[in-house]
Amino acid sequence: MFERIKAIIIKEFKQVLRDPRMKSVILISPIIQIILFGYAANKDIDFIPTAIYDKDNTKESRQLLNQFTFSKYFVPKYYINSEAEEDFMLDKGAVSVVLRIDRGFGRNIKAGNDAAVQLALDGTDSNTAMTIAGYADSIMSAYQYDVLIKDVSALGISLSMPNVDLRQRAWFNENLISRNYYLPGVIASIITIMSLLLTAMAIVREKEIGTMEQLTVSPLRPLELIFGKLLPFGVIALAQTLLITILAILWFHLPFRGSLLLLLLGTCVYLFTTLGAGLLISTNSSTQQEAMMTVFLFYMPTLLLSGFAYPIANMPQVIQWLTVVNPMRYYLVIVRGIFLKGVGMDILWMQILPLLIIGLVMTSMSVLMFKKRLA
Repeated sequence: MFERIKAIIIKEFKQVLRDPRMKSVILISPIIQIILFGYAANKDIDFIPTAIYDKDNTKESRQLLNQFTFSKYFVPKYYINSEAEEDFMLDKGAVSVVLRIDRGFGRNIKAGNDAAVQLALDGTDSNTAMTIAGYADSIMSAYQYDVLIKDVSALGISLSMPNVDLRQRAWFNENLISRNYYLPGVIASIITIMSLLLTAMAIVREKEIGTMEQLTVSPLRPLELIFGKLLPFGVIALAQTLLITILAILWFHLPFRGSLLLLLLGTCVYLFTTLGAGLLISTNSSTQQEAMMTVFLFYMPTLLLSGFAYPIANMPQVIQWLTVVNPMRYYLVIVRGIFLKGVGMDILWMQILPLLIIGLVMTSMSVLMFKKRLA
């Protein structure tokens, strides 16, 4: 039995490695994806393109504008002089924010009256808009405090205010770099799509070139054929995991605080699900185009319901129940826990156990379906 499995494994490796396009998909595609995603998957907002519309043009209005423009967040790109320009800038997407100060702002500040400032935001991306609004609130609070201190000092009153020193400490991602959170998810995403595609194409390719009949009449048992087909792609997926992990650490300086062996173990368990799903897709597809379309039909909901970009806790309750059977949900926790937190098996077994159950169920269903088709 082992000799027959060994023979089919050697055949699969030769078939994959002699195809230049397949070698590019296996070796070059993951590198390109991790580099592109590494730079694109960044939600840190540092330089916000801003348009300034100062109708007051007083000392007070300029002081407020300095508070905004001297921060690292708001970068003045345009100085405008009409409401039509304001609308045009936001409609065109040339700026994310228009900071408007109407006439009478400085006079109201001097008189100790309420003064209004308008911050027009591009709310297309609600999360970004909320973050920008938070930055603006902090700057306005600091400005109001400065105005209060000046007014009190001008009256000759000594103002004694208690100082509360809030010292923040962020664990696991000390500088709150969003890339450190998203890159482990990108690694999981790449492993998922690559293992699904390679496995889904394996049996369909045999059908299309007419060699499946030769395999079915050979001494190979169905289970031996399945193992011989899946094991090479499992090895390739593990090699890709090592490759993109090294690239993420060396290129993007992603912290790696856990055990590499535990990462490979978790990946092996996760591959039960993706290889099983790929086998199931391949068994029920007649052409490579059909298999590829089915892979992406399976992959997109898996990614969206995994917590990769959107927190599962924010999803409706019914959708949260669906994520329980999503293997990528558990694998993401494993990868992020190993990379950022350095946790071990004492914590991650709660993710590995359901992942193992889902993987065994998925693989068993795929094997039974494949054996039924061969029969």
